[in-house]
Amino acid sequence: MSRSTLFRLRNLLLLSCLSFPLSYGTNASSKSPRRSSYDYIVVGGGTAGNVVAARLTEDPKVTVLLLEAGVSNEDVLASEVPLLGPSLVPNSIFDWNYTTTAQAGYNGRVIPYPRGRMLGGSSSVNYMVFMRGSSEDFDSYAAVTGDCGWKWDNMQQYIRKSERVVPPADSEFSNSSNLTTTLTPNGGHNTTGQFLPELHGTKGAINISLPGFPTPLDSRVLATLDEQKEEFSFNPDMGGGDVLGVGWTIQSIGNGQRSSSATSYLKPAQSRPNLEIMVNAQVTKLVQTGTTKGRPAFRCVQFTQHEGAPVKKICATGEVVLSAGSIGTPLLLQLSGIGDGKDLRSVGIKAIVNNPSVGRNLSDHILLASPFAVNGNRSFDPIFRTPSLLNDKITLWTDTKTGPLVAGVTNHLGWLRLPSNASIFETVPDPASGPNSPHWEIIFSNLWVVPGVPAPATGSFMSISSALISPTSRGFVKLASSNPFTNPIIDPQFLSTEFDVFTMVEAVKANLRFISGKAWADYVQGPFLEDLASAKTDADFEAYVRNNAGTIFHPVGTASMSPRGAGWGVVDPDLKVKGVDGLRIVDGSVLPHLPSAHTQGPIYLVGERGADLIKASQY
Repeated sequence: MSRSTLFRLRNLLLLSCLSFPLSYGTNASSKSPRRSSYDYIVVGGGTAGNVVAARLTEDPKVTVLLLEAGVSNEDVLASEVPLLGPSLVPNSIFDWNYTTTAQAGYNGRVIPYPRGRMLGGSSSVNYMVFMRGSSEDFDSYAAVTGDCGWKWDNMQQYIRKSERVVPPADSEFSNSSNLTTTLTPNGGHNTTGQFLPELHGTKGAINISLPGFPTPLDSRVLATLDEQKEEFSFNPDMGGGDVLGVGWTIQSIGNGQRSSSATSYLKPAQSRPNLEIMVNAQVTKLVQTGTTKGRPAFRCVQFTQHEGAPVKKICATGEVVLSAGSIGTPLLLQLSGIGDGKDLRSVGIKAIVNNPSVGRNLSDHILLASPFAVNGNRSFDPIFRTPSLLNDKITLWTDTKTGPLVAGVTNHLGWLRLPSNASIFETVPDPASGPNSPHWEIIFSNLWVVPGVPAPATGSFMSISSALISPTSRGFVKLASSNPFTNPIIDPQFLSTEFDVFTMVEAVKANLRFISGKAWADYVQGPFLEDLASAKTDADFEAYVRNNAGTIFHPVGTASMSPRGAGWGVVDPDLKVKGVDGLRIVDGSVLPHLPSAHTQGPIYLVGERGADLIKASQY
């Protein structure tokens, strides 16, 4: 039985056990909102939206309605067990199931564009790598917006507030009250030297930990860092703002299970009487409620359970907070008459606010996953093609929260730069946030990890993935029609610039250099894909990239921050939507450019600061 077939069967079993109530949690008991209005309506129960809902309702006098289009995350086994995470998207009820337009840079290929469609959003379906980005990223956001509140130094308070470092599944802290000590082994995992405790929060919401299960790649990666230290250096912890180098992965996993915004922020808050949570409640439009100081005000929303179901309307006395993500947020703005007037008219929508920046500036991390055939049987692949073995591992996980299923998809990753004398810099400025920020990423996985592509029926594999971290390509998302249930036009314009192509080619070549070392000689048989195995020239590598690259689904920028009063951008530095009243955006769409990180970590920080900005406003 192939891995893809097994996951389809598991998803069917999961779906058969799910119910789909409109309400969620002990604080929601009907199919309609309990109140006639709320202080705040949060649209989207994803990575940032759940942060906002939880933080605002810490004040018992503040009422919040959280509307999530997708299903509950509760009792979805694949969203709890870390190594089952790759089965969640694409092409499931937990995904919006978007696709891109035909990508010229990908030789005309149309690719899946996963976005989480359940409580927790993409934090419930992602691969759980947890980082914040480089210090230069946040200093750049501050410079772009003219607001020093976005600087790295100021964001440290939100790092401490958002995260709680916990022991990996196979270790325990020697002194849980003193994280300046190292971790001591409990069953063999000594984490000394794998992270720097002083860089991490210990009392925040999200559980994060080091890898909880060893792989045969671990010692080989570390040996190669010693052997090839001039090109690949060791980074003891990427959480302090300096991300360059290769090191141990920190993941949003605690007690052997995924930690998402739904489990870490929303669940502890769901019993509050001032918070109401509704799932299967898709917002279809923001409703204008008049004008304030000559600006249109949007304090009401329309939502429905599904296409054709009755449409309900509910209003906020304070603000509507859009947290629908880098695809959903600009689409809702456009559906509501906020966007490029020409584009809106083309689908029959009257422009209330003409803002051509809405949906533009889409930036995403390209992912190229390269599988390699390896010797032995210690890869995770056999688990997913043998039902009895998978059932045994699920039983072990259920009983003890240990075993291989506590693993994420990577124990090591690295963030790297092109050489300063690379030929591309003769004609193209360096697009990274600064000289200490990366151009590309390397990710090591102890199994076949090619998103959306099933593993072969036999063999053991490792995957070395390359991600483009500072792309210069920019795309867009816009409505295909005025029907909110019609999938949008998503065009990331991948590999549309010389820099992006050059960097991906150099990344693949560097990956091959990495595994050419002595540590891999008895392990790696060679690239599984023939177009990589036979590549010799830069043209060959470029063809391989164009034929096989996809996305790591990290879109940002489609409702970008800009200085107050700027003629471009969608929100001011306080995240209020330009030109309107009563509407704020708190999600990854506000980031002007990609961070040097897998995006969930920075988006949690946006959620935390966004909540504070809302609390500081006076109405």
